[in-house]
Amino acid sequence: MILGPLLTTPMLRAVNTLPEMFDACRDYLNIFFIGIIGFMFYNIFAGILRGLGDSFSALLFLLICAALNVAGDLLLVGKMGVAGVALATVISQAISAVLCLLKLLSMKDVFTLKAKNIRPNRAYLVRIVRLGIPSGITQAIISASMLFAQALINSFGDAMLVAANVMIMRVDGYAMLPNFSFGQAMGTYAGQNVGAGRLDRLKSGTRQGTLMAFLTAVVLVPIILLSGPALMDLFAPGNTELISLSMHMLYILAAGYIAFSITQSLQGVIRGAGDTVSPMWITIATTVLIRIPLAYGLVWLARSMGADVLMQVQGTRYHCCSFTISLQKRYGHS
Repeated sequence: MILGPLLTTPMLRAVNTLPEMFDACRDYLNIFFIGIIGFMFYNIFAGILRGLGDSFSALLFLLICAALNVAGDLLLVGKMGVAGVALATVISQAISAVLCLLKLLSMKDVFTLKAKNIRPNRAYLVRIVRLGIPSGITQAIISASMLFAQALINSFGDAMLVAANVMIMRVDGYAMLPNFSFGQAMGTYAGQNVGAGRLDRLKSGTRQGTLMAFLTAVVLVPIILLSGPALMDLFAPGNTELISLSMHMLYILAAGYIAFSITQSLQGVIRGAGDTVSPMWITIATTVLIRIPLAYGLVWLARSMGADVLMQVQGTRYHCCSFTISLQKRYGHS
């Protein structure tokens, strides 16, 4: 909340934000950072609810948050522009955090919020920090990789590519939601069974949960691809060129959704079992050593040899996959 607004301008400059988008991006990020406390408390309270076995309430409040967010967007965008989207997001998230807290306070038999319980306990703090820091580093690496990828996209100086990237990431967020949900569910399941000493149940549950996540992705991906043009048209009504570019990206990303279903499920089990270090090293290896270097390498190849060469290369997930199609559009290759 404090550092974010101070760093927004230099960060936007560092990723080569297009001049015509600079002010809107800065306003959005400033509001988002100031309101980030709502995200923090929602994640904490929702995590407690899931840990207590009440995943339904966490889901219900998230759905309420989504509905309020959409309503806020419709109400505020016309008056505030992009800043209205950010304001609607932080308000809806703060409301969902309050709802989670009220639900916890109603569960008096298992949850109390008193001064003596809020005072730091060294043993708990050490354990939370030990588990939390690797997870925080993992998320920071993922976020940093997104910045590098965005900087690479912005380096083309093409508003069409930037717009297509924004559209595809919006759809991508919804497409990835089931995978993240299975990851959270498996993390909660693993934590409860490890705590109860039921490792036999954990083994069979891991197989079944991973299979469910995989089958869900297999079913949802064709639906997303078939409905993709209609979804893209919501962002850019009638802009056939932009919709076509975005759909090309989505076709390449589709296989990644299926693979990521397995990744999220298994990493959820690992984290739930108390090992947050292994997922951190896996993320470092796949992101720092593979994803970002490959993305920049593919773009370098495209610029030096022609984008058609990249058609023979299998892209990696997310942005570096989409660069191939983006470059084809930019250089006019079929």
